Amino acid sequence: MNIAIVGGGIGGIMTALLLAKSGAHVTIFEKNDRLGGRLSFIEREGFRIDAGPTIVLLPEKLRDFLADVGVTEDEYELVRCDPMYTIHFADGISYTKYAEEERQVEEIARLFPGEEKGFQRFMNEMREYFTKGDELILTKSFIKKQTFFTKETISLFSRMRAYQSVKTSMSRYFHDERLQLAYSLQTLYIGGNPYTTPSLYSLVSFSEHAHGVYYVKGGYASLVSLLTRKLEEAGVNVRLQTEVERYEVNGSKIEALYAQGEMHCFDAVVMNTDEPTMMTNKRTWTPSSSCVLLYIGLSRTYDAPIHQFFLPPNFKQHMDDVFVRKVVPKDPSFYTFYPSAVDRSLAPEGKSVLYVLIPVPSGRHIDWTIQQHWISRIVDEVEKRAFPNLKKEMEWMHVRTPLDAHNEGLYDGGMFGIAPTLFQSGPFRPQVKSTRYENVYRVGASVHPGGGVPVVMQGAKLCAQQISHDWSG
Repeated sequence: MNIAIVGGGIGGIMTALLLAKSGAHVTIFEKNDRLGGRLSFIEREGFRIDAGPTIVLLPEKLRDFLADVGVTEDEYELVRCDPMYTIHFADGISYTKYAEEERQVEEIARLFPGEEKGFQRFMNEMREYFTKGDELILTKSFIKKQTFFTKETISLFSRMRAYQSVKTSMSRYFHDERLQLAYSLQTLYIGGNPYTTPSLYSLVSFSEHAHGVYYVKGGYASLVSLLTRKLEEAGVNVRLQTEVERYEVNGSKIEALYAQGEMHCFDAVVMNTDEPTMMTNKRTWTPSSSCVLLYIGLSRTYDAPIHQFFLPPNFKQHMDDVFVRKVVPKDPSFYTFYPSAVDRSLAPEGKSVLYVLIPVPSGRHIDWTIQQHWISRIVDEVEKRAFPNLKKEMEWMHVRTPLDAHNEGLYDGGMFGIAPTLFQSGPFRPQVKSTRYENVYRVGASVHPGGGVPVVMQGAKLCAQQISHDWSG
């Protein structure tokens, strides 16, 4: 069969490889001059840094999915981060998260005596929930919503109190507000508000301890060149700088697509764009949060961890600025990624690279072109709390805003697809097969099972399986 994949992000690439492996003829249409989507680099004057995802979670799943498309473990290197990261609170307390549970209990006893049993209960309960969630939700599609509502799944939702937020859920395990935040803020990895995102997503912070936090040597985006070679080997036709202009619809089928003025006919079309509205009759979705990203080339190296989080005195106010008021945050938290701590290949000798992420609202209502003073204040704060003499050591800085994200085609300028709300998760999220068109399929962060590179790869596997099932006759 002939299949078109519109968009060459990681989901589109993986789907193409899996379909080609099953014997399909696959063409990828990518509007940009490169593949990879969110997985890309910022490169300048011998410096290179990931532009998108930085934290590698679910490493075993990542390895398995790469192996499925012929990538062997000697073709890339995963570096384990231990300590995983440190969270710096405004009161001066710095809480470090470790890969080993025993070491974590010691850290909790040191900073938050009396909270150790809560952490152990959190790990024990989440271990069971994760196993069930993986089996019942992550590895299944819900094209027919009713297939989700089984006795087992309803039991899991009930036990996890899915109607509660991650932040509320963490108050069942930890008394100290700082620990509650330390195990809630991970919803921001997928653009969700810790105070409203359903407790199902508390499995993210559990997974960090259970499966580890890793870094891909050379940068996460280095996987793209590796996978591009696999596409060539598999005979996938890749058409870069080729935007699909329109579709020819006949009833419930897309019969052709037009690119560069030419008509192309395919048996099926896989959408790997960030816009979810072609998949269902629903026209509006809540976008995830966005970010302002600062990419910085430094004239020196620092003795600093690879991952750090810095929280303001009022984290709730920051989240309300982002998700409720939707304004430029007055006193935001921020995350720093300093890969030069473990990878000297990213910058010239004696130099290094830094990435700073500040959660901000999605949408186009804020004019980011006039926020230079706000950005300068962020740089001052990073210098004060994390990287001394930062401004003096900066060789260059590149800024990316929600406006850039929107112009790149990310849904409403959100950086993570649609938001992980209760009614945009599981069976309520767009599925791998369209309910509007019988030969249209979907993969990417806005589609079940959701965002994050290994999870999008899981979605690619579900998408390829669905296509194979539908066309096997």
